[in-house]
Amino acid sequence: MIITVTPNPSLDSTVELPSPLLPGQVHRAVTGHTDPGGKGVNISRALTAAKLPTVAVIPSEADDPLLLSLNSFAVPYQTVPLGAAVRTNITITDPTGVTTKINEPGPELDADRQQALITAAASVPDTTWAALAGSLPPGTDPQLYTRLISALRSSHPQAKIAVDSSGQALASTAAAEPDLIKPNADELLELHTLLTGRRTDTTPGQLEQNRSAVVELVRAVQPYGVRTALVTLGAHGAVLVPAEPKADVLMGFGPPIVARSTVGAGDAALAGYISAADQGASPAERLRHAMAHGRAAASLPGSQMPSPEDLEPHTVTVEPLTCQSPEESEDQ
Repeated sequence: MIITVTPNPSLDSTVELPSPLLPGQVHRAVTGHTDPGGKGVNISRALTAAKLPTVAVIPSEADDPLLLSLNSFAVPYQTVPLGAAVRTNITITDPTGVTTKINEPGPELDADRQQALITAAASVPDTTWAALAGSLPPGTDPQLYTRLISALRSSHPQAKIAVDSSGQALASTAAAEPDLIKPNADELLELHTLLTGRRTDTTPGQLEQNRSAVVELVRAVQPYGVRTALVTLGAHGAVLVPAEPKADVLMGFGPPIVARSTVGAGDAALAGYISAADQGASPAERLRHAMAHGRAAASLPGSQMPSPEDLEPHTVTVEPLTCQSPEESEDQ
């Protein structure tokens, strides 16, 4: 069983525009739709589409529209009381692939509800992987993910744990040594600063094009407890940096795609990695499936998760990263 824990779930409302967004102007949307959202929820949606066993553990009231939406996707879930409606996030996309997001903060999760979420996650039977994903609600203990890791390892010692978050919520988990983290370029730079106390002049855009620098940053944070890192780099692919210093660092890339929305692409990538890992795939195949899922999600509207029919793993190249290629090469 692969469980996901999303402390700050959402309803994701997506609007597609026929032309680029112009602030202050009136726009007429081409389409609009609402999906269940939050990083862990998205991961469970992708796993459900692949017919893999999963449970999304979330705070939510029984009559919240989020649960009705999850039911429509046949995603299994386990809830703890929230005492309020989940937040709504708004995404605006245009034909050029530019995505604008407006995320609400979400309702507070008090101490009792935080403990209830931990207890619920730890009580799911037969857990093989757990993905702790997304931002923390306002006022939440920044150590919530650390406490979740401790509880999960106590109840399921053999389970692997992945964390996909940012800022202090991610940095605080390092000492707990999750088996995998999945930052993007921006989140990796922030994690490096928080853990080492050192800033770098590299921008997220520059880092996406410099895989060797990605590896250097991951290696710099591994002494603080970070183990394997799956670093997603947008159109420039992804890098898998293993915990073992002598194991191959792998890079994955593919031909250009027409991106309709990047919302949820990273979540789909993590779902692809975990699903492959849960079935005993090699690191190279884990990265290949992560890339295939992420690329497929970016090609779909809104926060739609890919189905197996959307995947094209044969288009993804995975190879060892031995040195920096020119402009990290023109292989994208």
